[in-house]
Amino acid sequence: MAAEKKEFRLSEVKAHNDAKSTYLVIHNKVYDVTRFLEEHPGGEEVLLEQAGGDSTEAFEDVGHSTDARDLMKDYYVGEVHPDDRSTKSYATNTGPTSYDSASSSSSWTGWLLPVGVALAAAFAYRYISSQSA
Repeated sequence: MAAEKKEFRLSEVKAHNDAKSTYLVIHNKVYDVTRFLEEHPGGEEVLLEQAGGDSTEAFEDVGHSTDARDLMKDYYVGEVHPDDRSTKSYATNTGPTSYDSASSSSSWTGWLLPVGVALAAAFAYRYISSQSA
């Protein structure tokens, strides 16, 4: 038997803002994370800071893993009412493996300096060793 999808007004979500009842909105979905507070790897205070409001930006800024995103399904309780939905779009950040084009276009400079230093050291070593022979 499938559960009926409940819709929440943001004013309803705001009432769930403490350790006894902790609701978060992420991408217009409502999650009751009360029983997850003690298990959250970042500590319960991180969730309590966001309790009762839209946590989408904070959630995406942290870069939660795919496993964390899958775990969210266990805490899903409904959707934000259409009149209260956020229309702001967020890029999903799945952690250290994701990057944008700006960081990838300059990534070659990250290895250029070490290679240059290694080559200079190799030439210096060959020069010094050839002088002492």
